[in-house]
Amino acid sequence: MLTALSIRDVVLIEALDLDFGPGLGVLTGETGAGKSILLDALGLALGRRGDVSLVRGGAAQAVVTATFDAPAAVVALLEDNGLEVEPGEPLIVRRIVKADGGSRAFVADQPASAALLREIGARLVEIHGQHDDRGLLAPAGHRALLDTFAQTDAAAVAAAHGAWRGAEGELAAARVAIDAAQRDRDWLEHAVGELDTLAPEPGEEETLADRRRLMQRAEKVADDLTAIEAHLEGADGAMSHLRQAARVLERVSEDHPALADALAAVDRAVIEGAVAEERLRDAASALMHDPRALEDDEARLFELRAMARKHRVQPDDLAELADRLRGDLARLNAGEEGLAALEDRVAATRAAYMAAAEALSAQRVAAAARLDAAVAGELAPLKLDAARFRTVVATLAEGDWSAAGRDRVEFEIATNPGAPFGPLAKIASGGELSRFILALKVALAEEGGAATMIFDEIDRGVGGAVASAIGDRLARLAGRAQLLVVTHSPQVAARGAAHLLIAKSSDGVVTRTGVRPLGDADRREEIARMLSGATVTDEARAQAARLLES
Repeated sequence: MLTALSIRDVVLIEALDLDFGPGLGVLTGETGAGKSILLDALGLALGRRGDVSLVRGGAAQAVVTATFDAPAAVVALLEDNGLEVEPGEPLIVRRIVKADGGSRAFVADQPASAALLREIGARLVEIHGQHDDRGLLAPAGHRALLDTFAQTDAAAVAAAHGAWRGAEGELAAARVAIDAAQRDRDWLEHAVGELDTLAPEPGEEETLADRRRLMQRAEKVADDLTAIEAHLEGADGAMSHLRQAARVLERVSEDHPALADALAAVDRAVIEGAVAEERLRDAASALMHDPRALEDDEARLFELRAMARKHRVQPDDLAELADRLRGDLARLNAGEEGLAALEDRVAATRAAYMAAAEALSAQRVAAAARLDAAVAGELAPLKLDAARFRTVVATLAEGDWSAAGRDRVEFEIATNPGAPFGPLAKIASGGELSRFILALKVALAEEGGAATMIFDEIDRGVGGAVASAIGDRLARLAGRAQLLVVTHSPQVAARGAAHLLIAKSSDGVVTRTGVRPLGDADRREEIARMLSGATVTDEARAQAARLLES
């Protein structure tokens, strides 16, 4: 809801601060007083084009500030666009247009683009005027309006559409993958054959490399053992000399008991030497290997590394690569069967979407008939009894089907008997258009629309009973949303919960437009002026009082 509007230096308005409340507010004034300036200023705050012609002569800039009680959807929109808004706090939007052509916008004291301001403004305020091309005149929104009127639940259609499009996406991806795999079939079969022949195992390269190093080192150790064996064994080996020494000591120790300890030590040396010989033989036996084993390991190692280079992977990843390529080949071979299953799924999900969309279409067609009847009931009192209204529900081409169903919805009118139906904006004249919009608003009784609606001269060219009917319908709408109405009709003005008078004044040098709220007495006087013209009579005042009382 719009709660306040502050205007500085906009055309003829030098400084103006207004407060607004709920219900129906009416704005009146003589022709040329500047009612359009007020709406232009509000439009500026809502993101409409900032023209330098709006800047008051001699001023550096025009500034318009509007304050709203913002609904949660608008707060969420602002947060999605990176603007911080305190929940529950008034939402302040400000637009500045400089005399040199520059323009700036602020939302909650944070810089914002004019595009974001327009998006916010469309959710906060609906302006219905003789040249309005938004809101009910935009066919893009007619389907949502009809769904709101019908209270349809499109969740099933949205879910079915998501499942269908998801299945189509999987089928398309599978076809692309299979097409690519088909082109690579020969390569896949060759690569899998090579890897199967090689049969690599994880960790095999490290095992082979370690074994190869051991065998290469063993050859050098074997040479050293041979040299050691030559020192220990043979005619001139250490063991031969020890044994000879032992025999001599054994013989002479019989005559010289003092040599017994020496003989025991030599015997021990012979025994330890024999142990050393045995250990050396064991070691030599352990280090012995078939030269062909080294050659085989080296050949295997080179094959693994060459295959890894060929596929640009590490040798340890060859086994995983082989598994992956076998899987690709298996999927390729089973591709047609998989595609058939996906095609069946696409067909099934499409059928489910069609069923849900058909049910939604039936709801819309039934609701369209009810809406047409409701609007028709509103036309005659609004002096549109020769006009006809219809809601067209047509099936879209399949490429345009969406989560909202497969229907195009558009409101059409024919203003004269025998005339063809056509879009609201192209068929109706200015006054007719505003009354059609009012009839639609009353018939739709929509929930979730903008909290503030503005009607600009909806009663132009009508009077008497028609003006009274317009006032009655505006008052009914004001029970659901805040309404501001620029009017020339006393019957409409009398229905307002608040009344603002727009007047122009001049000191001979500067002309200014001002706005002031009217109390009961001033309000009766203004409605009397609207009834009688320049000269306000007692009879007009009495009629104004009767209108206010009724």
